[in-house]
Amino acid sequence: MDRNAKIFVAGHRGLVGSALVRKLELDGYKNLLLKNRAELDLLDFHKVHHFFEKEKPEYVLLAAAKVGGIFANNTLGADFIYENLTIQNNVVKSAHDTGVSKLLFLGSSCIYPRNCPQPMKEEYFLSGKPEPTNTPYAAAKIAGILMCQAFHKQYNDNFISVMPTNLYGPNDNFDLKTSHVFPALIRKFYEAKLNSEPTVTVWGTGAPKREFMHVDDLASACVFLMKSYDSPEIINIGTGVDVSIKDFAEMVKETVGYNGEIVWDTSKPDGTPQKLLDVSKINALGWNASIDLSTGIKKTYEWYTAKTR
Repeated sequence: MDRNAKIFVAGHRGLVGSALVRKLELDGYKNLLLKNRAELDLLDFHKVHHFFEKEKPEYVLLAAAKVGGIFANNTLGADFIYENLTIQNNVVKSAHDTGVSKLLFLGSSCIYPRNCPQPMKEEYFLSGKPEPTNTPYAAAKIAGILMCQAFHKQYNDNFISVMPTNLYGPNDNFDLKTSHVFPALIRKFYEAKLNSEPTVTVWGTGAPKREFMHVDDLASACVFLMKSYDSPEIINIGTGVDVSIKDFAEMVKETVGYNGEIVWDTSKPDGTPQKLLDVSKINALGWNASIDLSTGIKKTYEWYTAKTR
């Protein structure tokens, strides 16, 4: 990508989008097109298409999406499937119509089957049903991948799709009703410490294993792939290392400095038993994650506490 090229980062204020902006600016890309929801409603096709026709971005990083944890996915399925389908349909079609040079679509590791062999290889895509608690979100992401592949096949559009693992970092969502497990536990332990609460309740059994990646690593991988990867076949982005929710909760507890007890609410769902990506494909291209989990927890906790003061 030329340093002066127009690059549209859709969803630039979110967890992923803000990390992409930080990485692009760090690498010397200054001609970034950034619009918040008030300036550009991605749910409105006519407004999106007009924006593309007027601004004519050369590259698009589609990071805009409605996302959430197990509670949000379980209770807001209609919102998740409608908004995500609409956003990606509008952006991908407008990118095609206006001749965008390259588009990167952000998928998710939740596209893989619930009982997928571990670690999850790209070839397991569409080999079974996803986890029931997040099927509407997964269905939208699957549709986005197939859409990008279809535009590549029919029109030779250079639209690529990446599958990141569970992400965390600055600008994450710390709302306990809609957040993922990483920010939820940081907030729970932090508030329990402040209020001297004797226990912290965590959903499930603690047995499921999850792979966590700092969002700055994802941004690094995405920019790397924009420069070096042109295949319509999906590609995983992750660390290749997972941890049980129980062990992860203990790591967060220690980082926060909370001295109470953890209570596991086994009446709540665990979700997928394990989600570990096979990252041999992107590693073979020359990219590897660089932020280990303990460092990432510390950095995110420091960001959160600075933000809440």
